[in-house]
Amino acid sequence: MKRSAGILMYRLADREPMVLLIHPGGPFWRNKDLNAWSIPKGEYGDDETPEAAAVREFEEEIGVRPAGALIPLGDTVQSGRKRVTAFALAGDLDPTRIQSALVEIEWPPKSGRRLRFPEVDRAEWLPLDLARDKIVKGQAVFLDRLEQMLRPPP
Repeated sequence: MKRSAGILMYRLADREPMVLLIHPGGPFWRNKDLNAWSIPKGEYGDDETPEAAAVREFEEEIGVRPAGALIPLGDTVQSGRKRVTAFALAGDLDPTRIQSALVEIEWPPKSGRRLRFPEVDRAEWLPLDLARDKIVKGQAVFLDRLEQMLRPPP
């Protein structure tokens, strides 16, 4: 099973949590919005810890090295049978200034043409309700876990 790790960055705006989600770059995702956004994440192998992979992927996809304590949000298995491990991180950055790494893909598929696209074409701070509509279904559990973590004790 492929393994992936990522960071769900959050901030509190007027005591309401907002999360930073990314939209994948490239022509396949260009017109997709609902259930198309993700946490910054990527695959890792046996030579790397989930925490190190999450930091590396955040930096590759956002262009900023995250700093601070990573708070485990656990794992989930997405529909494509990929295990995703996520960490919460309090932070703030300007999503209009992301600098994503480029990836090369064959486009259109089976055409033999190789084109380069940014891994991420945009990032946005979203309130949890809107984030639940936009995030890929397999990652929504991380929003729930973050919300529980941030909820004040009764």
